[in-house]
Amino acid sequence: MKHAYLILVHNDFEILGQLIRAIDDERNDIYIHFDRKVAHCPDCRTLHAGLMVLTERIDVRWGDVSVVRAEYALFDAAYRHGGYRYYHLLSGVDMPLKSQDYIHRFFEDNDGKEFIGYYQGDITTEINRKVRRWHLFPESFKKTGSMTAVGKQVLRAGFIRLQQMTGFHRNKTIDFRKGTQWVSLTADCIGYLLQYKDEAERIYSHTFCADEIFVQTLCWNSSFREHIYDTEDEGHGCLRMIGWKDNRIKEWTEKDFETLMGSEALFARKFTSRHIGVVGQILNEIAR
Repeated sequence: MKHAYLILVHNDFEILGQLIRAIDDERNDIYIHFDRKVAHCPDCRTLHAGLMVLTERIDVRWGDVSVVRAEYALFDAAYRHGGYRYYHLLSGVDMPLKSQDYIHRFFEDNDGKEFIGYYQGDITTEINRKVRRWHLFPESFKKTGSMTAVGKQVLRAGFIRLQQMTGFHRNKTIDFRKGTQWVSLTADCIGYLLQYKDEAERIYSHTFCADEIFVQTLCWNSSFREHIYDTEDEGHGCLRMIGWKDNRIKEWTEKDFETLMGSEALFARKFTSRHIGVVGQILNEIAR
């Protein structure tokens, strides 16, 4: 049973190199999308796994539908190649917490399950704000400082306020769900998502953070809902360990090693070259 690892990359290539090393196995193929803003892509090589670096690169902007486009580019490239039972979407600053033998055995034992994390809190207000309103200048959500950026922020906020005052909602008939964007899916599920590629572009254009919504929504409103591994626990559902600190994603350090290795999760994020030591510890542990 062959697996495809789909990796979104925009920085910290030292961690990417260690990730590739960790999943370099003849049972895997690796697909990498480098953000178009990356001026010089690193020379990525494998000894055992197949490796494809996507040549058509998307300018990925945080919060924008371009993140969804990049994910679809990876889904499409791997699905066209074919021959994979599972597809794992990772970032370039993720690491596996288990050996490839363990991971492949786990998916054989749970064959047919979809590993998608679903957020458990009340999402009504968040969904209304993110995907039921029109957002101006979505490619500039993170830009700050300049007069142009400030002007766009003012116009965007004003337009959202106008929609709230008038009671305007778009996408009113869709039962949206949300969770982490990092998933492990069967070939059948990837094929299903690809059928809705154009519709996803239409629905999520000029929305905010659709990458945390589109997979969860499509699968929830389909027969794949019956095959989701765990709909009650977001982290367990996707088998990812993602820490948070002060409302930001936590950077794992050497102090977290025991916590990471004691987890049932198969993957974790995020890691940085500032704390490369914990990555070495993980590699040594899973190589035993």
